[in-house]
Amino acid sequence: MSFDGLFTRAITNELSSLLKGGRINKIHQPYKNEIILAVRANGVNHKLLLSAHPSYARVQLTNEQYDNPNEPPMFCMLLRKHLEGSIIEDIQQSGLDRMIIFEVKGRNELGDVSYKQLIVEIMGRHSNIIIVDKNRNVILDSIKHISFAVNTHRAIMPGQEYIMPPQQDKLNPLEANGDDILRAIDFNSGNLDKQLVSSFAGISPILAREIVFKTGLANRLTLPNTFIAFMNDIKNHIYKPSITYGNTKEAFYLLPLEHLKGEVKTYDSLSSLLDRFYFGKAERDRVKQQGNDLERLIINEKEKNEKKIKKLESTLEDAKKAEQFQLYGELLTANIFMAQKGMKEITVVNYYDEDGASITIPLEPRKTPSENAQKYFTKYQKAKNSVNIVIEQIELAKAEAAYFDALLQQVEAASPKDIEEIREELVEGGYIRARQKKSNKNKQNQKPVLEKYQSSDGTEIIVGKNNKQNDYLTNKAAARDDIWLHTKDIPGSHVVIRSKEPAEETILEAAQIAAYFSKARNSSSVPVDFTKVRHVKKPAGAKPGFVIYDQQQTVYVTPDEDMILKLKQ
Repeated sequence: MSFDGLFTRAITNELSSLLKGGRINKIHQPYKNEIILAVRANGVNHKLLLSAHPSYARVQLTNEQYDNPNEPPMFCMLLRKHLEGSIIEDIQQSGLDRMIIFEVKGRNELGDVSYKQLIVEIMGRHSNIIIVDKNRNVILDSIKHISFAVNTHRAIMPGQEYIMPPQQDKLNPLEANGDDILRAIDFNSGNLDKQLVSSFAGISPILAREIVFKTGLANRLTLPNTFIAFMNDIKNHIYKPSITYGNTKEAFYLLPLEHLKGEVKTYDSLSSLLDRFYFGKAERDRVKQQGNDLERLIINEKEKNEKKIKKLESTLEDAKKAEQFQLYGELLTANIFMAQKGMKEITVVNYYDEDGASITIPLEPRKTPSENAQKYFTKYQKAKNSVNIVIEQIELAKAEAAYFDALLQQVEAASPKDIEEIREELVEGGYIRARQKKSNKNKQNQKPVLEKYQSSDGTEIIVGKNNKQNDYLTNKAAARDDIWLHTKDIPGSHVVIRSKEPAEETILEAAQIAAYFSKARNSSSVPVDFTKVRHVKKPAGAKPGFVIYDQQQTVYVTPDEDMILKLKQ
């Protein structure tokens, strides 16, 4: 992973320079595995994110907004009890391990000085956040409890002695010289990157591959020199935080990863790099867990309606044969003297044809000629009557399929809060049953919370990310002369510019937001319509979020996630 021991050393240095001596004012636990500490240090307010997420574990300062639960979890309450109002005296890394230790000084219930350690272990799915009474070296609690049955080396449980993870017997790359490197590497065995990882602490496979790549044709002279040059920059905290977008993967590190051969974007700090790299990733993972059942339901409903459309269109094709049934009946009646019971078919002249061509009419041998003619007239009448009904059913099924297609896009772009609103919409539509949960009397009066952005010239741009929000934004929140935007013929969000006459740049920025929150997020040159809100109408009885509009203009934009992040309030 990119967040290796050397990256941990760098982020520890960054956090120490900004937070050391700061006071912990507030603590929140927005999600199961993540803690937010509001720290005021050197006259500046910071948000410190501690994450023990199994895939996205990290420690960083963040500018992202997080929704907190109505009732804080027990671990959050315990952290508040022991840490709120305390001072961060030091921030340290344990060796070159992916462990960051916050040394905190506060006071207990009696007013006596107490010392705590807040330890973040970044170890993939085994990541954890642990609060320890420093004087007794006893675990007060952890965000994940691990018993001896799971880990025989140590238990992470309240009341247990805190034991460090097992140490790996590896060399310190920051202190290694050329001879150390030559002794650690067998050039004849190949896989030099793997040998670097197994021999030196804190080095991830991605850094090892970069060192080997920059070395070129590696030999006993070039590899040690390249290795030491890398380590000298890292030792002196000379970084160039970068995200490299390679052909097959994207990765971040303290420096550009040239071996990935892709676009490189650099950042001013490690925390801003991590904010950008993880933008939406952890949230989409949580949404996938919370909305997995909804996504399956929506996909099933969409596919069911698509199959229904195919069947109805086949029925419509049969119904369109009504005129042929009428022709058979009339020609058989006109030539009834030629037909006899027991015949399987009869060939007659089609006097409706200009060339007078012959036509063969299938017959049922058990029926008389008159009964066969009557059968065709009956089928004609039945087919004729069914055409309008089938066409109506096709339109209804297409509307349902389009509705679920739009819902699927909304789930993909949803936050955990948005998922609950989508669930409520499906309950109201009768597609799923309501879950049994605590009643909230105030919930009925709550207005949907809309996502807000600010254009380059300061104009407010508002986005609805699901149908409830779209309806509220377009029909209630927006002024009649505000500018309304939506991707042309593509499922997506309603977007409103809070201005009667916005600048052209603002329209283009709002159009990019509309394209980003649509099914065409990963496309280029996306058409986006815009018009005044007064020209947007919701037809009577229409599905949630559905509108019609006119007097629109169209612009073409390419969604840019960096720009979206920049404009977000």
